[in-house]
Amino acid sequence: MDIGKRILGNQPFPTLMGVEILSAERERVRAQIAVRPDLCTAGNMMHGGAIMAFADALGAIGTVLNIPREAGTTTIESKTNFISAAREGTIIQADCTPIHIGKKTCVWQTRITREDGKLVAIVTQTQMVLLP
Repeated sequence: MDIGKRILGNQPFPTLMGVEILSAERERVRAQIAVRPDLCTAGNMMHGGAIMAFADALGAIGTVLNIPREAGTTTIESKTNFISAAREGTIIQADCTPIHIGKKTCVWQTRITREDGKLVAIVTQTQMVLLP
C-alpha cells in the first residue's frame, strides 16, 4: 500500500470525507475529493470547513513523511484564502508543498483547484512536530 494511503488510514475524519491520495512524497502531497452533498453548504457549494479539513490532512501527511517515525504531529495554525466555489458533483484537487521543514515545525501551502483549473483556495498551515 502507498505510504500516503497508509498515513491517511490513521486519520478517520479525512477517510470519512473521502480524501483520495494521488501521490505522497516528502516534498509534495497530491489528493482529490468528490464534492458530495454532505460536504456542502447552502447553494450546493463545498463548505469552507471541509475545504480546510481537506488541506489539513495533506499537510499532516507531508509532515509525517518528514519527521522521525516515532514522532507525531498536530496543526497549530491554519489560514485559508477562499477564491472561488466548488460545486456539488465535481472533483477538486489539492497540491500541498512545504514552505519550511524544521525539527519542531513544518509549514505547508496547499493549492486547491476545480476540474476546470480555477483556484478554489490557498491554505497555509503550521504543523508542530511531537517528539516522544
